[in-house]
Amino acid sequence: MYIELLAAAANGTAAPANQFGFIEAMEQGGVIAWSIFAILVIMSVGSFYILITKWIEQQKIMNQYKQVRTNFWRANSLREGAGKLDKNSAWRQLVDDGLSAEESHGKMTDAMEAHDWLHGSLARSEASINAKLAGGLPFLATVGATAPFVGLLGTVIGIYRALINIGLAGSASIDKVAGPVGEALIMTAIGLLVAVPAVLAYNWLQARNKRIAELLSGFSTDVLANINSRGAVRPAVMTATSTQQAGKAAATAPASRPAAGTTTTTTTKA
Repeated sequence: MYIELLAAAANGTAAPANQFGFIEAMEQGGVIAWSIFAILVIMSVGSFYILITKWIEQQKIMNQYKQVRTNFWRANSLREGAGKLDKNSAWRQLVDDGLSAEESHGKMTDAMEAHDWLHGSLARSEASINAKLAGGLPFLATVGATAPFVGLLGTVIGIYRALINIGLAGSASIDKVAGPVGEALIMTAIGLLVAVPAVLAYNWLQARNKRIAELLSGFSTDVLANINSRGAVRPAVMTATSTQQAGKAAATAPASRPAAGTTTTTTTKA
């Protein structure tokens, strides 16, 4: 295109109109080409929408986990700690479900049945949270698997139209095949451009969901142990501030006294 513009400027004439651009190729493809292109655009928009919304949802849960580590386990009871968490957070849901199970486990006649009831209730709560986080990911997987083939459908149709034009014209002149072949290549490229980001987004979100599931499982185990021990068992909470304070205290602590049975020798001058 730049060569044409320079040639037109040198000759003092206008640049020739481009008859083989994207719009021209799509117009030659007709309704089928535009329909395939619309499907690929919908797939791409949906993929990026799921990527953004799921990333925001995951980031919110991870940020709330920091509050769990710093504030929740400092409370005197689970109910008090739950009041420090956001009402709609996944961590608050686990605590509330655990407390609800604790209130109803008194109806169990066997201690082992009560433990299984609590464990099952927390497991169901984890499963519901993980299922919510996984929502939309099947769409990304579907786009990543099918978008290249949707683009390939447009490619096949474009090549077929090019062969028809060659048969009607009796020769493979560039003006007869450029449009259909250009349409075919465009569809292939668009299919790949839609599929590759969808696959990358799916794998990335799946890895983050796996990390969140590990955090939920650990927190659920801590809640279960706290309930069964009547609040006696809770994880150790050490923040950066408390670690620094502990280090300063150890540095300023007085030297330890000698062990029993040892003697100290003092030297006096005459």
